[in-house]
Amino acid sequence: MASQPVLSVRDLSVELRSEGRARRIVSDIGFDLQPRQIVGIIGASGSGKTVLSRALVNWIDPPLAISSGSVTYKSQNILDLPPNRLRPLRKEIAYVGANPMGALDPTLPVGSQIVEKIRALVPGIDTTEARRRVVDLLGAVRIPSPGARFHEYPSQFSGGMMQRALIVDALATNPAFLVADNVTQPLDVTVAAQVMRLMRELTERFDTAVVFVSSSLPTVSEAADQVLVLAEGRIVERQTPRKLVERPEHPYTVQLISEIPQIWTDSAPVVESPARTGRPLIRIEDATRTYRVRKRGTFASFSDVRAVRNVTFDVYPGENFGIVGESGCGKSTLMRLLSRLESPDTGRVVCDGEDIARLSGKALLKFRRDFQLVLQDPFNSLPPRTAIGAIIEGPLKVHGMRGADKRRERVLAVMSEVGLSAALYEELPLGLSAGQRQRVNVARAMVLEPKVLIMDETLSALDQTEQFKLLKLFSDLQARHGLTYIFISHDMAMVRRVCNRVAVMYLGEVVEIAENGKLFFDPGHPYTKALLSAIPTLEERRYRPEECLLEGEPPSPIDLPPGCSFASRCPKAFDRCRVESPSLSVDGKAGMAACFLLEGGPASIAA
Repeated sequence: MASQPVLSVRDLSVELRSEGRARRIVSDIGFDLQPRQIVGIIGASGSGKTVLSRALVNWIDPPLAISSGSVTYKSQNILDLPPNRLRPLRKEIAYVGANPMGALDPTLPVGSQIVEKIRALVPGIDTTEARRRVVDLLGAVRIPSPGARFHEYPSQFSGGMMQRALIVDALATNPAFLVADNVTQPLDVTVAAQVMRLMRELTERFDTAVVFVSSSLPTVSEAADQVLVLAEGRIVERQTPRKLVERPEHPYTVQLISEIPQIWTDSAPVVESPARTGRPLIRIEDATRTYRVRKRGTFASFSDVRAVRNVTFDVYPGENFGIVGESGCGKSTLMRLLSRLESPDTGRVVCDGEDIARLSGKALLKFRRDFQLVLQDPFNSLPPRTAIGAIIEGPLKVHGMRGADKRRERVLAVMSEVGLSAALYEELPLGLSAGQRQRVNVARAMVLEPKVLIMDETLSALDQTEQFKLLKLFSDLQARHGLTYIFISHDMAMVRRVCNRVAVMYLGEVVEIAENGKLFFDPGHPYTKALLSAIPTLEERRYRPEECLLEGEPPSPIDLPPGCSFASRCPKAFDRCRVESPSLSVDGKAGMAACFLLEGGPASIAA
């Protein structure tokens, strides 16, 4: 006899109501969620995924409104329940969103906030029992040193740990079902792979059914029992992951599958480097950056956080240079050094032959014009009450371009070049999609006609369709203007598609630098293999996760271990690795790696 569904959704529709008009965002959704089942929902940006996920937990606010349908839990339509009857059910219904860093109060320790939630939702539980439950759950989701992390603040958690902390927050009351809305999109590949495996383990350990919402079919297919394809607010196809990939029926599903980046197949891109002759455009030489942070519970005791350690590499004109690694590896600190938002403690950053730490006055202003940043968050990076034209015009004013008519002409020209309609000039960013917002950010950078664009996780908040469009834009802009790109990213599939050379960072160090083909087909460092094994893909994997994938977090940059910093997580480490730190050495003609295995160490036989 078939079991009773945990959740039964029938004919669910959601409308956007504004100025007396109504437009459907989600239409006639229906499915059942069985005990311990993971139902995946995929679709491109704007397909209605987030609206649907919030409707499933009755979290719809004006101007959105549920116009029809039911969401049945325990024989009750939770959409019809008044607040006083819905409140007791909240401990059984959990939701985790895609913005982990903004979800908790930054002024309170993470553990204390989760304890407060448990005590509010579970009558009679005391603080000691609630704290024990939270520490156990932090350990269950593989947050290292859960007892110590309990007392830390959100700012002290990496993005991956913060997302897992929110999963703890959702599981703290033993919910019957969990809605996970794009929880892996902002995470690096190794942490995202851990979260997906964790989702499957949670269904078994906690008897929790999961609705997993994502824009990535490879991610969903790794854990889901059934996949629903959402297009323009409607379910257009439902299949098991295997059947959906092998025999997609709807044209929209076929299109989604065709846009998934290829990594190792014959149709994967061949990304060749331009000729590297003459002087590098950018040279970073033995750069180190350390931060002093106060020890918890003290006033005068400090620890040193070694964020960037002895980094050296060159970037040549016209290159697409990639910098990859897990959260907390030092990528963003390195970005701040390259853009002179900060200066290295030792070493130097040289651009066009000049040490940028010594620039001042007009020379520094020229550097700011030539080297532009495009950041990750398409929503918080734009002032919400400033017109789009004024946002793009701002840098022209800062750099002294005179004449309002000339500035407007330049802004409109750049808007056209990046694919923004001139009709948006006087509009606010409020109504723009994430992809359109990032085009505004690109336009704001391009308006000064720079030489270099530094892309710090610029595409990580976008689905694969929007990524595809923006990467085409970046290619066109490079062809027209001879731009040099530095892509700082955790998205290995995107790096495979566009970067000529790639630097791999681990715990503040560059552990490998290689040409695109060399890195993806013959990596020299075990950490690079771990990153490659975690890429969400529908292809046959070249590197097996069970052999390469890492667990947990890297060691603390405050208390670095002796020897190779990767030795504690490396499956092939031997005695020398634990006492001596390797330096970058040549690994064939197209790469360098910092690993003793390249010298014929004991583990190299099995490499």
